[in-house]
Amino acid sequence: MASAASQLARASILLPLTLTLTLSLRCDDQSNGFFLMIIAIQIIKLDYFKLDYYKLTLVTDDKDIWHHIHSLMPMHDAARAACLSKAFLCFWRRHPNLILTKDTIGLNASACGGNFSRKIDYVLKNHSGIGVKIFRLEYVGVVGFDASRYLESWFQLVKPGIEELTLKLCKTEREYNFPCSLLSSDDGIQNSIRLLNLSFCAFHPTAELSPLRSLTGLRLSHVNITGKELQCFLSNSPALEQLHLFSCMGIICLKIPCSLQKLNYLCVFGCFNLKVLENKAPNLSGFYLREERRLKLSLGDTSHMKKLNMEHMNLAHYVRAVLPPIMPNLETLYISSGGEVIDTPMLPTKFLYLKHLTICFPSGLTFSPSYDYFSLVSFLDASPSLETFILDMYRPCMKQQESVFKKSPDWRQIPENRHDNLKSVKITGFSSAKSLVELTYYILKNMVSLESLTLDTIYGNLRCYLKPFVRCDPMSEDTLMEAPRALSAIRTYIENKVPSTVKLTVLEPCSQCHAKGLKRILC
Repeated sequence: MASAASQLARASILLPLTLTLTLSLRCDDQSNGFFLMIIAIQIIKLDYFKLDYYKLTLVTDDKDIWHHIHSLMPMHDAARAACLSKAFLCFWRRHPNLILTKDTIGLNASACGGNFSRKIDYVLKNHSGIGVKIFRLEYVGVVGFDASRYLESWFQLVKPGIEELTLKLCKTEREYNFPCSLLSSDDGIQNSIRLLNLSFCAFHPTAELSPLRSLTGLRLSHVNITGKELQCFLSNSPALEQLHLFSCMGIICLKIPCSLQKLNYLCVFGCFNLKVLENKAPNLSGFYLREERRLKLSLGDTSHMKKLNMEHMNLAHYVRAVLPPIMPNLETLYISSGGEVIDTPMLPTKFLYLKHLTICFPSGLTFSPSYDYFSLVSFLDASPSLETFILDMYRPCMKQQESVFKKSPDWRQIPENRHDNLKSVKITGFSSAKSLVELTYYILKNMVSLESLTLDTIYGNLRCYLKPFVRCDPMSEDTLMEAPRALSAIRTYIENKVPSTVKLTVLEPCSQCHAKGLKRILC
């Protein structure tokens, strides 16, 4: 190790003065090999190392270690290294990761499709096609690029042994039809592919498709595929562990076969034509669903479910009333209900293992303006292991809410339920609604383990003091008018109830981003 370090020091001194750098290091053990890897990567990244003037010669007893170093470099750095060394150029022809994006091939923001295709052609023609593990083509934000003219030749590098195939296109007039033959031909990739990720194309698998015995992940986004075609594909993917579907409008009926014994996560987002979702996979532990219309939902055996994320109408009532007995092992729960019209019921059933709970009430025309936020105590009462609780309310409507200032508050009494695990509570869109103040008071009184309470008088996650955002979320006048009343409610009824062991954080409208709105209201 010391010998390698001393040689690096000498090389660093000579580097600005010589036209050729010879790096001669011997790899006697694993630690020295790891040190070599760091040296090589740092040399490639030196700002003053001009490709036009310097060449790098590598001399070592073990070419495999340099090949391994080169394979671990990001594609852009690996290409730069190939310009410096004949050895690295040889390694480049067998680089395992072909990640072709606007950034990795060096295009600026205004680049056109022609430049994009020419650069990719140049990169791929200098690759032998041997040893490719990842082939990732992400065409995002390049103007005037029609991939269908080039993909057939580019896919010639997709050969047996590949583990990830990602094709992210943009919407074009001519839809690209992904070739199923790529997956099932005699020299296909069906025995090695682990992840298939497709966007903005057509995908029409048939029963003749060979089994994909290694496929563990499938992601389809804006893909033209029917429910029957997808079911056929899933039946040929016995090792599948994760399935993600985004805005696949051709799917009306989705049936997950029982043969998917390893499937543990299912995400269905924005497939708004979906009417029936039936799951028979027995080991599902994570489920994400966002749909606007009601659908016939059957999740089968949900005893293994640990993470649930659902966005639907009138969901809080449904989740509290129905899920505890059928999802007894739930640990993380996120529900977003845009149309909550019924208060949450108090029930004896429990989420015994629930640790993280988020309830979101986004703006919605059917949301009851007189909703009783205090009824959410039912979730707290049912979750003895709860550690974090987040309540997000967007555009709170106070027109029919009873204000805590209308008369001297008569706090409702329910049997005290000591909680020993809840540490963090955050309420976004906090208002002066009496039922919301009551909920906060209940939390302070019963959550003896509480460490942090955050009350945000506005809504949204975009804040100018958080990178990379430059402005806060815009606020409606109703929200800005309610914020001072919410602050007054906190000072009057909450602050004096906060124990010394609890950190109270109160967030107000931004004095910069919301200044104009506040000025209009005050005037």
